[in-house]
Amino acid sequence: MTVALITGANSGIGRAAAVDLAAKGWQVYGSMRSLDKAAKLDAMAEEKGATVNKVVCDVTDTESVNRAVAEVTEASGGIDVMVNNAGIGGNGVAEETPIELYEEVMDVNLYGTIRCVQAVLPQMRERGSGCIINISSIAGRIAAIGQSSYVASKWALEGLTEGLAQEVVPQGIRVALIEPGIVKTAILAKNTDAPNTTGAYDAHYRRLFGFYAAGLKAPGHPGEVADVIHAAATDDPPKFRYTCGWGGKELSENRAKVSDADWIALGAIEDDAAYAARFEELFGLKIAE
Repeated sequence: MTVALITGANSGIGRAAAVDLAAKGWQVYGSMRSLDKAAKLDAMAEEKGATVNKVVCDVTDTESVNRAVAEVTEASGGIDVMVNNAGIGGNGVAEETPIELYEEVMDVNLYGTIRCVQAVLPQMRERGSGCIINISSIAGRIAAIGQSSYVASKWALEGLTEGLAQEVVPQGIRVALIEPGIVKTAILAKNTDAPNTTGAYDAHYRRLFGFYAAGLKAPGHPGEVADVIHAAATDDPPKFRYTCGWGGKELSENRAKVSDADWIALGAIEDDAAYAARFEELFGLKIAE
């Protein structure tokens, strides 16, 4: 039986993945900072006739991560699949984003993943097998406007994961990167704040929220990401990169075709309708009514 540890399993993608993979017959351990947050996870698992084992883990605390990995290892005999899903967002252009927010976002989205990787790799190396799946974002491929700290964390995660894949392949360990576009979660629906302290970036914030509003009309579902996680762990031959959710495929494929000059020129467009039209021309996504 495949044993998986999924971080951030109390909500959204992590919760859906934990339940769906448990329903597929995996032995799943879902981590969260407090078991008080597990009520909906338990209800969803019960509805599917599945069992998700819960474990306390704060990915910003190295001791907590090591303790959680040790607990799961002792209970299960070893972790086959590590899914680094725990993450937070962060709105704000570079000028208006406090260093403290960059630090907070990086501590969860990047350093949290590193802590989990470092905790689980020794046992995978010893066995000569295992799979590490890092949940990034399409913002790891395209610099989503008005989300400087989040984008920075996900671009760093992409670099970490590409390097990790080469580092551990001789050990028989597979590494995969999942880059969801817009997926309907409670956190995303509440993502409506931006600092806008100078007033100089009104257009950027309008376009940020307009982009998400467009995606939320037909968003991906957390269960879709759960299916991709399963594929990332089982595909033969293995693949490294996966996209899913609204805009995932279009943004990933088309950003590679957009020149740096065209990308920068997009930001210089003053009229929102003209911006939306050019965005659709470049990326194939309609973001205006």
